[in-house]
Amino acid sequence: MRNPRAISLSIVAISLFFLFILSNYSVPLFESLGFKKPEFRQGLDLKGGVNITFKANTESLVSADRDKALESAREVIERRVNLFGVSEPIVQTSRVGDERRIIVELPGVTDVSSAISLIGTTAKLSFWEQAATISAEPIASPSGLQTLIPGLSNPAPTSLTGEDLKSSSVVFDPNTGQPQVQLKFTDAGAKKFADITKRNVGKPVAIVLDNLVISAPTVNEAILSGDAVITGSFTSEEAKALSTQLNAGALPVSLSVLEQHVIGPTLGAVSLQKSLFAGAVGFITIVIFMIALYGRLGVIASVALFIYTVFVLSIFKLSSLTPYGVTLTLAGIAGFILSIGMAVDANILIFERTKEELRSGKGRDQAVEVGFRRAWTSIRDSNVSTIITSLILIYFGTGIVRGFAIVLIIGVLISMFSAITVTKNFIKVLYKE
Repeated sequence: MRNPRAISLSIVAISLFFLFILSNYSVPLFESLGFKKPEFRQGLDLKGGVNITFKANTESLVSADRDKALESAREVIERRVNLFGVSEPIVQTSRVGDERRIIVELPGVTDVSSAISLIGTTAKLSFWEQAATISAEPIASPSGLQTLIPGLSNPAPTSLTGEDLKSSSVVFDPNTGQPQVQLKFTDAGAKKFADITKRNVGKPVAIVLDNLVISAPTVNEAILSGDAVITGSFTSEEAKALSTQLNAGALPVSLSVLEQHVIGPTLGAVSLQKSLFAGAVGFITIVIFMIALYGRLGVIASVALFIYTVFVLSIFKLSSLTPYGVTLTLAGIAGFILSIGMAVDANILIFERTKEELRSGKGRDQAVEVGFRRAWTSIRDSNVSTIITSLILIYFGTGIVRGFAIVLIIGVLISMFSAITVTKNFIKVLYKE
């Protein structure tokens, strides 16, 4: 038979470790070994950031292709934002009548213009060379300006495009130290690039992004390596943004900004403080109620509830070390506070069942065992129904609704462990003493 005292001591030891995690104390040894310090991931409403609503210009497409183009644009934007390093962005689509929109929330970002430039640029990459026939038609940019390519009187697009690109990265010119964007092509793209450079030795080949000439270097010799470099008057940030756009791919449709606003971190901090204060008041009220109603059992329930809170918050914090960490929003905090009430509800069911068994004349050990066993079915069914509802919200919901459901599921699962394992073993230790 398992030793309740040993299990209780193990639970206390794990709780102390989690308290250390929550204390935000850094360990130089761990950091020197490359371990990342866990931090709570905060959503837009807590951390601040930007919210941008784009209109997808799908009018030129046939009706059957518009929804597909909208979803493709959402995926490209999501890749761009993830590559840019924004933690836990929210990218979702919506429809208002015949108008298709993409809503982007970027926590921690304050520069709206940079965000719009990163997200909204079409980023269609192409390569141009001197055409075989003469036709003095310069390239037209989206703004209506005419961009001439030095050395090319009759530029024409080649078959090499962004679809042939495998990856891009930021490098620095070893002679000047200027940032450049290096392009690596697929096998098919490398062959195309080699053919282009072979037939254009001594001539310029223009690298064009969204019909704007980025650079037009002269080919000194055929390039067979499958690599190219975009040079220009880039800053490091501009080179990184260009590389990110190319890696994520081109947008299938153009976007225009309908609405934009910035949520300051000060507003988020005030909201967080008020939410935490409300949670603390609720926790203390529950503790007072349990102790007043159940005495020593209420003390045990309060200790178990504290351990439950430590476990859940530690899981939220440790999850930041993974790509799928939990992002805390005001809705998520509400789900966490709700799960605290559900954890207490499980304890109340157990205590009432145990009291019934004691009144029927059973001994304390037997009453605890039978009380827990009979309460378990009610606890299991109520929590499973909550989990099913939360899964439906995750599947069909978006944004803060999904965040609320995810936090609630984690809280419910830990509350079941807290009620059945923590409370049960603590009561057995108390009754044996």
